[in-house]
Amino acid sequence: MKVKTTLFPEFISVPTPKSENPLYDIVINENATNENYCIALVHKIFELPHSKFAAFIDFQAELMKDELKWINKLEKLITINEDLFLENKIIGRYNKMFLYIDKKRDELQSSRVKESAIKTPKRFINADAEDRHFSFTEVKNSIENIQNFNEKIIFITEEIFEYKQADIISVNNKLQHFDEQCTQLIEKLQTIRKMKSEFDKEKELENNTSESNPLPKIKIQINGPINILTNAFKQMMVNVKPNGTAYISYKIKDIAIFISDNFIDDKGQPISQATIQTYLSPNRTDKDPNNDMKVRF
Repeated sequence: MKVKTTLFPEFISVPTPKSENPLYDIVINENATNENYCIALVHKIFELPHSKFAAFIDFQAELMKDELKWINKLEKLITINEDLFLENKIIGRYNKMFLYIDKKRDELQSSRVKESAIKTPKRFINADAEDRHFSFTEVKNSIENIQNFNEKIIFITEEIFEYKQADIISVNNKLQHFDEQCTQLIEKLQTIRKMKSEFDKEKELENNTSESNPLPKIKIQINGPINILTNAFKQMMVNVKPNGTAYISYKIKDIAIFISDNFIDDKGQPISQATIQTYLSPNRTDKDPNNDMKVRF
């Protein structure tokens, strides 16, 4: 059964082990997401005995901070899934649930007018309709409790559509039109999200650039003949310590790479690796410096 969903700004569900009232609880053992809540709620309406509809609505509404908003969302959920009731030939269940929803809404509207007025001052209400009011201040407060960005946008968009479809009785001319404020809020959220995404990409690019382009290595300049330097390494590679090992135990090629990578000649020019290898060769004593110029250890 494919259930169409609507966004509930507030919903309560419990896993099976914590359910104290299985008949009226909305039980979700998987992730308690808005989508899973809508699916579980539709299944509950399909399974619940007709005689329990009123008690179920009372039970669930009392769990909510804003009972009237939950009632309106329940009505919308049933409306957009009307085809499921038709396909399963239980349109009577559909109609009866609507009767109890209307009854509960009338009860809430009549008993909580003062409470609603205290909760949202009249000056923050953009417009009044027959069955509800529209307040941009309430919308902003509601989305603060919604963590998912897409669900924020969906919630505001649904409020815009409900406003446009409502039979508006009065409008607060001191405030901007409700739908205009909501549209601007969507644009603001999308702009901020885009900016954050771009900043994150820039930061990632900077980190990647700094890692791929490290600072240039400083090379040591030799202010004299290169063979003085290579002979010093040559001595440490050839001469042995008392324990029989050389001071530097590396191949000539490895030492030649090291010197060419870390030193430059007296003119600031790179030193040829091939030349260094020739100077380091034990057989090329002709390339060694004179004794009075050698570095002695």
